[in-house]
Amino acid sequence: MQPELTKIPPNFPLSPLGAAVILGDIPNPELLAIPLAPTPSTMFGPRGACLVSETGALWVADTGHHRLLGWRNLPTRDSQPADWVIGQPDFYHEGQNAKGTPGRATVSVPTGICVCGGGLAVADAWNHRVLIWHKLPEDSNVPADVVLGQANFTNNESNRGKQLPDANTMHWPYGISYHQGRLFVADTGNRRLLIWQHLPTENGQPADIVLGQPDMTSRNENGGGSPTAASMRWCHDIAFWDDNLVVTDAGNNRVMIWQGIPTANNTPCAVVLGQKSFEFVEMNQGVYFPSASSLSMPYGVAVAGEWLVVADTANSRLLGWRKPESILLLQGGAADAIAGQKTFQSKSENRNFGLPTRDSLNWCYGVKVCGNTAVISDSGNNRVLLWQFR
Repeated sequence: MQPELTKIPPNFPLSPLGAAVILGDIPNPELLAIPLAPTPSTMFGPRGACLVSETGALWVADTGHHRLLGWRNLPTRDSQPADWVIGQPDFYHEGQNAKGTPGRATVSVPTGICVCGGGLAVADAWNHRVLIWHKLPEDSNVPADVVLGQANFTNNESNRGKQLPDANTMHWPYGISYHQGRLFVADTGNRRLLIWQHLPTENGQPADIVLGQPDMTSRNENGGGSPTAASMRWCHDIAFWDDNLVVTDAGNNRVMIWQGIPTANNTPCAVVLGQKSFEFVEMNQGVYFPSASSLSMPYGVAVAGEWLVVADTANSRLLGWRKPESILLLQGGAADAIAGQKTFQSKSENRNFGLPTRDSLNWCYGVKVCGNTAVISDSGNNRVLLWQFR
């Protein structure tokens, strides 16, 4: 019998039928507690994905298997096997850096992934670096062209082995985005966002701007003080809403929005979602159950037309805000729509801890939108959902 579908409010533009395509194995009850072995069609805790165009290719950061999976075209059927793999010798092996040393085609806990120019960029979190391909890979184990955060492709120490960061180091980078020629990296372990004004072309090239810290050599949570409009705890993902910068600050249980794109270090944001003010940072605003205006560890963010879509990860739901006349009107505002839960006050994985369905979520870490397709990294269910906007 078909499970009952989530009662999505009529103003949310996601299909009420749930995902059109589910990538990753469709589990049965006996296998739910067992990590899935790597194959061309299985995933283990995917954290990020990006659709290159409305028809493909699709790239997924299969985080737990320490690899990238690529589909030549937009997948059209459930559990469709990937065409390419980067980071492992084949589809049936796993392990950090392929159980060897870091290289131009290895990864260790890959997370964020995005198209940049005509190529691809990946946040290689536990190698404390970002990998950039000048051209989109169209085969397995294509070597990256540029590395950021490290001086070369073989080093992988956090902040290059130093206690404090600099403009050319990283500590557990998670999210990545490219917009209008600029590269943005959520340098999560250093509690900051790094901006390159132009797409880097040299290994270890330093960033030009830092947000979340007063300078390039600081890394304290919330800048070493109380939370403010400029500080961060764990920034994770990046989007652009009519050229306004949007960053998820999961550690402060909020989403930060700037008017435009900052051009100076430590620029404060204009608006936060998920909290009543810049000074408050408690999970679900200090109560157990969520609401339409609260967040719990939001990791992912995307834009679909007039909609801002947030992966409210620890509440296992997507929230949607419709763009007002001015983003300043959004301060602390309630979401207009929800997916993955029946009400704004619900938070359990797969709704009441049941088996996953086509429209349920379990610790969704990532969401990106291309054309009419939302690509959702449903990490706790070891799958990626391709869910259509109407």
